[in-house]
Amino acid sequence: MDYKISIVRYLYYFSLIGLLILYLFPGSIIGYIFHGDFGKQPSLIKNPFGTSINHFIALFYLSILGLISYLKDTKFKQTLIFLFILSIILELSHFIVPNRSFEVFDLLGNFFGCLAAYIIILIYKKYEKNNFN
Repeated sequence: MDYKISIVRYLYYFSLIGLLILYLFPGSIIGYIFHGDFGKQPSLIKNPFGTSINHFIALFYLSILGLISYLKDTKFKQTLIFLFILSIILELSHFIVPNRSFEVFDLLGNFFGCLAAYIIILIYKKYEKNNFN
C-alpha cells in the first residue's frame, strides 16, 4: 500500500474515533472548549442553519478521508455504506445520550455531508478515468 494512502487511512481512523467521542459524549465538548459550557453548541460557521452545518462539515471530512483511503480497494463500497449508516446512527444515538437531543436538520447535515463527499469522489474517479484512457 502506498504510504500516502496509509497516512490518510490512519487519519481516517483517528478522526472516526474523535467523532465518536464528540457525538457520544453527554454534552458538547466543543461548547465547553469555546464557551466553558457543556450545554452550548457553537456554530463553526455563521449560517442560517444553526449547528447543523457542524454536522455536515464533520461527516464530509470523515467521508472524504474514508473514501480516499479505500478509493482503489475492494472495500470502497463497504466504506461508503458504513459512512451513511454511521451518519444516521450517530444522530439517532442522541435519543439516548444524556444532555444531547436528536434534530432532523442535524441528521440531514450528517447525511448530506456523506453524500457531498461521495459526489466529489465520483467526479474525481470519472476525471481520473477520462485522463488515463
